[in-house]
Amino acid sequence: MRGLHSDTGYLLYRLGLRSGQLFNAALQESGVRLRHYALLRYLATVEGAPQRELSTRLGYDPSAIVGLVDDLAALGFVERRPAPGDRRSRIVVLTDDGRTFLRDTDLMSRRVTDELLQPLSEDQRRTLHALLQRTSDPDPNGPEPA
Repeated sequence: MRGLHSDTGYLLYRLGLRSGQLFNAALQESGVRLRHYALLRYLATVEGAPQRELSTRLGYDPSAIVGLVDDLAALGFVERRPAPGDRRSRIVVLTDDGRTFLRDTDLMSRRVTDELLQPLSEDQRRTLHALLQRTSDPDPNGPEPA
């Protein structure tokens, strides 16, 4: 029988857990968790998005998106605005305070990633990143991940 650490899926799960723990610990003082951070990072790449798009792109349950957006709106990091061309629809938009928060957390993000990937060389890190990008999108012909 194979050992647990010979299962790639399990190793990816463990890496994800460790990454989440490190990011959440680093973000703790800000009142933001990794799920909030991921939403902010996605919004930094678009000119606003409907909540259903956030759910689809981030892989979060639609009901979770509502709470995350509420939390971030309370912190002043996002706003719900009328969608261009359809005032009945709303989009979530990153605010200037949200952009500032992301700029201020760039160094923290790099430190966490460096700690997580410390055993790897720079070439190995680039390769890992490319492979994760390639395998993380359920539709390889779809748009690039954020």
